[in-house]
Amino acid sequence: MTNLVLIQVVLMVAVLAFVARLFRSNGARAQAIRRLGLLLFAAFAVVSILIPNVWNRIAHVVGVGRGTDMVLYALVVAFLSFTVTTYLRFRDLETRYTRLARRLALDEAERDFPQEQVRTTGAPDSPTDGAPTA
Repeated sequence: MTNLVLIQVVLMVAVLAFVARLFRSNGARAQAIRRLGLLLFAAFAVVSILIPNVWNRIAHVVGVGRGTDMVLYALVVAFLSFTVTTYLRFRDLETRYTRLARRLALDEAERDFPQEQVRTTGAPDSPTDGAPTA
């Protein structure tokens, strides 16, 4: 097996951490982590603008040839994080919409068909019950 460079290990751990995040709940702690990540990303952006060579230094420390490659790796991890959190939010919204639609359907069914009109089969009495059929 080839020797792994430090950045390869860091990136693999980051990817595995984001994948593991898919299986955890989405609560206040997750929101706080997202906000901290956004602040960290913004801080790196400001530092990159003020000191452009910082990425070259970071790249050489972790074993990447150029600073632009290091920026690309950081953006891939940031994009993966964004994708995971967006997926979790959409999944939560879909669950909420499904519950809301079910609740509305039940409420409307109870309003339109009071219990005394419902037969043992669960179907409402038809308006022609008891009337002679033609």
